[in-house]
Amino acid sequence: MILKELKISTWPGDVTNCYIVQDEKTKETMVIDPAGDVDKIIEMLDILKAKLKYIYLTHCHGDHIGAVNQLKEKYGGKIIAQRNAAENLKDPNITLRTYMGLEDVKIEVDARVDDNDLLHLGELEFQVIHTPGHTSGGSCLYCESENLLFSGDTLFRGTWGRTDVPTGSFEDIINSITNKLMVLPDTTIVYPGHGKSTMLREEKPIYLELKPRLL
Repeated sequence: MILKELKISTWPGDVTNCYIVQDEKTKETMVIDPAGDVDKIIEMLDILKAKLKYIYLTHCHGDHIGAVNQLKEKYGGKIIAQRNAAENLKDPNITLRTYMGLEDVKIEVDARVDDNDLLHLGELEFQVIHTPGHTSGGSCLYCESENLLFSGDTLFRGTWGRTDVPTGSFEDIINSITNKLMVLPDTTIVYPGHGKSTMLREEKPIYLELKPRLL
């Protein structure tokens, strides 16, 4: 696997992590949460000689979707989101683009996925994990063979995604993390939608023992 992380400035004070994942043999590629700055993403895709297969959205928020349509127009590929996220993308009161001071965008999802659905890039397999809480359509992607998780805005280093937004729920996000993510192997590397990567074993005490992360 080839994995590239791009830091995309979206609205003032906020940087979103955009991930590019590629199967080395076939060059099949997935972009996860193309937040904006499409030229930066295009530059990396061209360096990788990417065959863009999927544009995956972990949820509907405006700071994760800014470059979706431009990538689709240039490279093709399927825009994929969890079923509820696909519906949420239609509502500007949920995407919050205008609240963030960003131009509203209309996105047509090509394929809706559900919990435990599988996506493939060459020999790489990714399991969709529906993790409502930050939004009702939040999801993560887990790759068992590479021991990694793309957690969107569900799980961050030392904390969880905010729930004081439309369709957010504190109870749901804690249930999602505790019952769906904390059952994955301790050594799973977590790549979140914002901030630094972490490892599940470093986050488990927060949810299973109610202890804060100290470092």
